[in-house]
Amino acid sequence: MSNDEPVSFGYREVADDGRAARTWWDANADEYLDEHRDFLGDAGFRWGPEGLTEAEAGLLGEVAGRDVLEVGAGAAHCSRWLTARGARAVATDYSAGMLAGAERLDTATGVAVPRVQADARALPFADGSFDVVFTSFGALPFVPDAGTVHREAARVLRPGGRWVFSVTHPLRWAFPDDPTRRGLTASRSYFDRRPYVETDAAGHVRYAEYHRTVGDHVRDVAAAGLRLVDLVEPEWPEWNDQVWGGWGPERGRYLPGTAVFVTESP
Repeated sequence: MSNDEPVSFGYREVADDGRAARTWWDANADEYLDEHRDFLGDAGFRWGPEGLTEAEAGLLGEVAGRDVLEVGAGAAHCSRWLTARGARAVATDYSAGMLAGAERLDTATGVAVPRVQADARALPFADGSFDVVFTSFGALPFVPDAGTVHREAARVLRPGGRWVFSVTHPLRWAFPDDPTRRGLTASRSYFDRRPYVETDAAGHVRYAEYHRTVGDHVRDVAAAGLRLVDLVEPEWPEWNDQVWGGWGPERGRYLPGTAVFVTESP
């Protein structure tokens, strides 16, 4: 067994500064994008595995002619959709592997999106550069210091700008990662904030994902000087029969899987 293969996994405290996520996504970007190609589409904007689109939800507000920043953009599906609708979008991601996938999609779709490799906790943009900042399941779950991401989003926003982010619904962390009815029985405390961690044969962290309660997210937003204006919990739609990790129609009819927080700068 190579040192890159996970030999230990579970919920525990770990010394991780967020770099494990970059390594993991670099190694798994192509597989992830290939697996979810049909659902994500070449130029779509979905807020989570339920399939809620920005076209349906309108959480970013009017984007035509506005400066929009996507953090944790992956292959920049969302930014590409926004660009096609008149936004001046910029996509950032920590993973070079994901940004390489974005470059391939630029070629395939004919819609090019400016891309910057950057840590969401240290954005290389001046204060007040953007009207809208957002992330769809990017950055926040993979860093131990989510408050820094919120502060950076607030810093680069113009007054009255909007910061919108979707994450795994915090309630889901109390349940096993099983999309069937077996996943409807809570197996750990919702208040247990230890991250999910995978390590290799040498004991190095190869993947870490962090849990915050609803209250944690709200406090982080408030500490960054932002105002919460909406919290969207998408219901599982009848048309969606896909299973994506712990998300799927069987459990999705009973438990929320995604939370989308809509906040504004004063």
